[in-house]
Amino acid sequence: MRIQVRRTGGFAGIERHAEVDTADRPDAPEWHALAERAVAQGRDTPPPGVPDGFGYEITVDGRTVYAADPRLTEEQRGLISRVLKEGA
Repeated sequence: MRIQVRRTGGFAGIERHAEVDTADRPDAPEWHALAERAVAQGRDTPPPGVPDGFGYEITVDGRTVYAADPRLTEEQRGLISRVLKEGA
């Protein structure tokens, strides 16, 4: 599974992008479950955000959904955090 996160907005407006490929990871089932829940709760179009808040584009195996602060679900927040931390 290929998971990509693109974060835009924020006070400085700096875009950040990261990607994780779970193919050879021993914790792949955990990633898959989290990614499936996060995508299921996403929107097909970018939601309205708040001033200086972040907007997110989450792509899992070619399916893209959108989310924005402060209305992230726990699963979206967890997936975004992990991908931005561990991804390259």
